[in-house]
Amino acid sequence: MSYRIIGCAFDVYNELGAGHLERYYQNALKVAFKKEGLRFDEQVYYPLLYKNELVGKGYLDFCIEDKIIVEIKKGNKFSKKHIDQVLEYLKTGKLELGILINFGSSSVAFRRIVNIEK
Repeated sequence: MSYRIIGCAFDVYNELGAGHLERYYQNALKVAFKKEGLRFDEQVYYPLLYKNELVGKGYLDFCIEDKIIVEIKKGNKFSKKHIDQVLEYLKTGKLELGILINFGSSSVAFRRIVNIEK
């Protein structure tokens, strides 16, 4: 399934090209996922709890088939901050795989991130 997700990212980039806002890539990915027949949720809320008390909250870009987190960014390189963000989403959601997708100025790049604690 991750190959299909990554293929969607390349399709989006090949058609739209570089320089667009992150939300436009997200909207295009939504269309691509639908055409690919992938079941997904968008802008998924996740609470951060400490001793059953809400201490934070966030929203991940996509959760595909209740298994894979997809987080998109605009830029030419992966930052530790973004990788840590996806890893935290995986731990909070008790999921195994996240895909970080960067829409850059000359290409699209991706990184698979595995939750080894799962």
